[in-house]
Amino acid sequence: MMQLLALLPILILLIGMIGLGWTAAKAGLAGAATAIALAIIAFDYGTDPASLLGPLLEAGFTAATILWIVFPALALYEFQTRSGASQQIGDWLASVSDRREVQALVLAWFFALLLEGAAGFGTPIALVAPMLVSLGFSPHRSLLLALIGHVAAVSFGAVGTPMVPLLEALPGEPRILSATIMLFHAALGWTLTFLLFRLARPPTGAAWGAAPVAALLFLIPALALAWLAGPELPALGGALIGGLLFISFARWRWPAGPGAKSVDGMAVLRSGLPYALVLAIILATRTIPPIAQALQGFTLEWSMAGRFSSTVAPLYHPGTMLMLALGGAAMARRGEPGQMVPSLASAAARLPSVALALVAVLLLARVMVHSVMIAALAEGAAGMLGSQWPLAVPLVGALGSFVTGSATASNILLADFQLTAAGATALSPLLGLAGQGFGAAIGNVIAPHNIVAGAATVGLVGREGSILKFTLPVCLVYAGLAGLLLYAVATLS
Repeated sequence: MMQLLALLPILILLIGMIGLGWTAAKAGLAGAATAIALAIIAFDYGTDPASLLGPLLEAGFTAATILWIVFPALALYEFQTRSGASQQIGDWLASVSDRREVQALVLAWFFALLLEGAAGFGTPIALVAPMLVSLGFSPHRSLLLALIGHVAAVSFGAVGTPMVPLLEALPGEPRILSATIMLFHAALGWTLTFLLFRLARPPTGAAWGAAPVAALLFLIPALALAWLAGPELPALGGALIGGLLFISFARWRWPAGPGAKSVDGMAVLRSGLPYALVLAIILATRTIPPIAQALQGFTLEWSMAGRFSSTVAPLYHPGTMLMLALGGAAMARRGEPGQMVPSLASAAARLPSVALALVAVLLLARVMVHSVMIAALAEGAAGMLGSQWPLAVPLVGALGSFVTGSATASNILLADFQLTAAGATALSPLLGLAGQGFGAAIGNVIAPHNIVAGAATVGLVGREGSILKFTLPVCLVYAGLAGLLLYAVATLS
């Protein structure tokens, strides 16, 4: 009974967004109100001021940190469009290949994976979706491509950050757990490239070999790096190696036709400068310890009643890196004044409605976490399935990301539970945590605040339900296939 009650706020959110076509703000507020009422009535959640105000403060604080990514990403998109940089990048991609599906794989697969491996925290969605719009893809399709395309790197995003709580829960050789998770992605990740291909392909004359080639060129190097180096490099290195090889292969196999525009190499480099700056700054701040320690040393944080708290290192935040990249782009185009202010103003004008939606869905998430509704759902699933529990392990990881909006947060929330459930069902702890890390990655495509933030960058605020309607089956199928694979491995081992 408690599990059914804990499920009700999530069902209200899903029914509101998918079935009734509500905005994320409206559905999130309805789900949050239900969660608060159930928390007080059925889950012994307090009614003191701190208990009621704490989740709202956490939601507002987290929303602000997300908006600090959305705002510079929007401003960068506006600036690139106004300055003609987006058009120049599009012309360069067309010179590589005039196949739209090939261009989409370069951006939505390799570049999104690269950004996820370097920065995480929604950066690939915020940057890649607007770039795809600039290439002529519809906003709806662009956001779907960006959401789905970065998934295979989420387990190792931000230079291995999501792996930290898993490795703390099960101390040992990081390479073994990293390689095990990457093996699941290697076994199933090709389905993502075929889905990207389906979303991007033209009605006729599609380059059918592009999807398997793109899959292999990322998954094989990423698997090798996971085994050889551990959790920091699979996403970043696999995307960089695979992307360079794929572009070279595409120039040979699907070259641009005679009508392709000639491109000015220096102009293209200048247009791509902000994205190169993003990668360079993030890599420097993540991989050079003295720089990382200095930037992480300054934090903004608060706590209340020993139960509620939030913290952010603003100098270490991806949004700050995006603002620096935007400044670099403006300096590189100093001969074209007058574009920065309108770009910033246009981006700022789109934030209020996004902020409301973010606070609504995050309030729902924080109430469910603090009232142990998520723990009740996970424990109920484990008790119900018994020896069949491996089938649900990735789905539980995805549920954690759905609620928290982060693979890292899902792993923090559920790592110890996965170990306990594995012990109770005779599942290897290694496989339990591997399933968690894999499921947390695919859960990002259905996390409401990821969808809200991405929708803001392509002008789809208020239509988030249409995105969730598409990504929810994708998540369930991908996590379900992983569950079957995990069950087969557990049965045979």
